[in-house]
Amino acid sequence: MASDAKAISGYLERQLLIAMPTMGDPRFARSVIYVCSHNAEGAMGLVINKPYPGLTFPNLLGQLGIEPTIDNDIVVRLGGPVETGRGFVLHSTDYMRQGSVAIDEEIGIGLTATLDVLRAIATGTGPQHSLFALGYAGWGAGQLDTEIQDNAWLAAPADSDLIFAPELDNLWDRAVRKIGIDIAKLASVSGHA
Repeated sequence: MASDAKAISGYLERQLLIAMPTMGDPRFARSVIYVCSHNAEGAMGLVINKPYPGLTFPNLLGQLGIEPTIDNDIVVRLGGPVETGRGFVLHSTDYMRQGSVAIDEEIGIGLTATLDVLRAIATGTGPQHSLFALGYAGWGAGQLDTEIQDNAWLAAPADSDLIFAPELDNLWDRAVRKIGIDIAKLASVSGHA
């Protein structure tokens, strides 16, 4: 019933946004975004397929004074152009602590924005699946709806395999194929009939 209510509301919370080839904003070209929140006031999501340039997870931990006890091959991602100094961990719900928010209980996705989750990941006591992003994508009231009407984004059901994929190089292609669209047939220009 929850997914029916979500479809009727017109909001894209807990969905993936896949940038169309016609995306006019180069910051979002070939982006895949997990939408954490979307309501009448606006929307917030994390770009899941763009690495943060020049920053590794061990370097980040060092800057924060966190000493890792295990090796982590986590790719720091550029979650979006808003507040790029602010960190977010999107993770499986096996790790839910104070400050964690369950985003999608159906596929087990939570969000935590505290240093505690980074300490837990650094010591091997964190969530089974996670991604770390600096910054986020944000839209004001009605802005995302307008971009969708302008064919800037495709919306697709969230998929934890895509969200937590360690390989980012072809994530956009895999997201498009996952919803059954032939990439070669996506138009590079769009129009309205």
